[in-house]
Amino acid sequence: MLALLGLVGAGLAHAQPKSDWERAQESREFDEGEVVTPPFPKEDTLIEFVPSINNPFRFYIDGATLTTSAQGVVRFVLVAVSPSGVRSVSFEGIRCATGESRVYAYGRNDNNTWSNARNSRWREIEPRQVARQTKSLQREFFCPRGIPIRSREEGINALRRGIHPDADAPRN
Repeated sequence: MLALLGLVGAGLAHAQPKSDWERAQESREFDEGEVVTPPFPKEDTLIEFVPSINNPFRFYIDGATLTTSAQGVVRFVLVAVSPSGVRSVSFEGIRCATGESRVYAYGRNDNNTWSNARNSRWREIEPRQVARQTKSLQREFFCPRGIPIRSREEGINALRRGIHPDADAPRN
C-alpha cells in the first residue's frame, strides 16, 4: 500500500507546473538540430483551417511542409490571407512539450523565396497574444494534450477534420 501511495505521489509531483528556472534549463539543453527551409508553398497543397478565434483572416497550412522532428517539434508553413487578399507566409515550429513557438523564416511573395527571421528564438505561446492562430494550432491540431502529432498524415487529418480527436480544447 505504501508503494502504491509513493507511485501516486510521484505522479502528482510530476504534474506540477514547471518553474521559470526549469523551463530555462530545458531550453538551454534543447538541441533542435539543423532546420532546413522547405520549398515555397503551392496552392494545391494548402489546407485551410479555422482557428477557434474570431478573425477575418483565412488560414492555411501547407500539408507538404508539415513535419514532426525526433525532438518533438512540429514544423509547418503557415499562410494567412487578409480580407483584402494580402498573403503572409511564414515557416514556423511548435515545441509541444514546452508550449513554445518560433518563426524560422518569412516568405517573400514577390519572388517566392524565404527571408530568415531576425532574432528568432523560442517563445511561450500565450493565449492572448496577437497571433492566436498559433495557440489554436498547438491545442487543437498539432499538440493535443501537449503531445506532438506522430506523422504528417495525423496532422493533415486533424486539419481536414477541424480538430484533432485527442484535443480537449473547446471550439468557439
